[in-house]
Amino acid sequence: MNIPFHKPSITQQETDAVNECLKSGWLTMGERTFLFENKFNEYLGSKFSVSVNSGTAALHLALCNLNLKPDDEVIIPANTFTATAEAVLYFNSKPVLVDIEKETHLVDVSKIEAKINNNTKAIIPVHFGGQPADMSEILEIAEKYDLYVVEDAAHALPSKYKDKAIGTIGDVTCFSFYATKTLTTGEGGMAVTENPDWAERMRLLRVHGMTRDGWERYGATGDWEYDVIENGFKYNMTDINASIGLEQLKRVEIMYEKRKIIAEKYNEAFGNNEAFFLYEIKKDRTTSWHLYPVKLKPEALKINRDEFIRELKSRGISAGVHFIPLYRFSCYKRSGYVSDDFKNCEWVFERTFSLPIYPDLSEMEVDYIIDNVLDITKKNKR
Repeated sequence: MNIPFHKPSITQQETDAVNECLKSGWLTMGERTFLFENKFNEYLGSKFSVSVNSGTAALHLALCNLNLKPDDEVIIPANTFTATAEAVLYFNSKPVLVDIEKETHLVDVSKIEAKINNNTKAIIPVHFGGQPADMSEILEIAEKYDLYVVEDAAHALPSKYKDKAIGTIGDVTCFSFYATKTLTTGEGGMAVTENPDWAERMRLLRVHGMTRDGWERYGATGDWEYDVIENGFKYNMTDINASIGLEQLKRVEIMYEKRKIIAEKYNEAFGNNEAFFLYEIKKDRTTSWHLYPVKLKPEALKINRDEFIRELKSRGISAGVHFIPLYRFSCYKRSGYVSDDFKNCEWVFERTFSLPIYPDLSEMEVDYIIDNVLDITKKNKR
């Protein structure tokens, strides 16, 4: 058996929608993209959704609204994908890394205030694996120090924090629709905000800073004249991507329920095993179950995390690691970060791998994964 770490859930509806778009003669940002934005707003209960070509682009445009300067600082968790920090570095600003909680892999809010100074402009909480960060505490800190909150919600559709949908809490929330995400457009992202001025500026910047995009210039009621108000980017989504997104959005809850069922089966299978720490979900929130992290207890096994992953691979099961902490990369070592400053992050990294969890996993495949994880554990027990 060969089980990939992820496989997107694509139905005939997505295929038909793309074919219809191709036949329409309009492939780039147009009616389908704007419809996707509107439907996304309806689903979340948000006011303004600005589609882009990646979650990274969403983060970049969100931070453009903050007018970051080279001396400014933005607080982020040390355990995140590089895009979170990368977007800050686009402004030559400084990403300030904070340690995480062992149980949830979320930013440790008790360690945020010590990192705040006069140069701090924002906090980017990352909703790891789909579990929302401690938003009440983060918003309280942000209000106390007059900071912005830009949520990295690349994993968090659909997730809720205290019955509020992620996408309706911070100043801007940034989603990713990459091929592995809980809703995919192949490549894509969305920046969601309640601020109409910020939404308007992000729409402007996503297409070169032009006052009229292609649809407004070349559509049936378009006008060829336009102005360039400020230097922008080429970040727009296409109607091809939006066609996929519209169909995915119709099934986002169904896909979530399937991932949840798989997570529950994993929990039941591994919950009483002395070789594992189960990933903790806090009681006042729900996770999208984008990831299912497993933490090994080294004292219970004769093999380490990397060896465990290799053993799974030999049995046809692909696993992931989320994430290599940022301070371990050459790019961030140059900023003076060292692993000794992030003891929880190191503890989590050394023990954790992620199992496949996606809607199209069959019962047989889930059982095969469980059986082999348990078999590897049994055969390598101390």
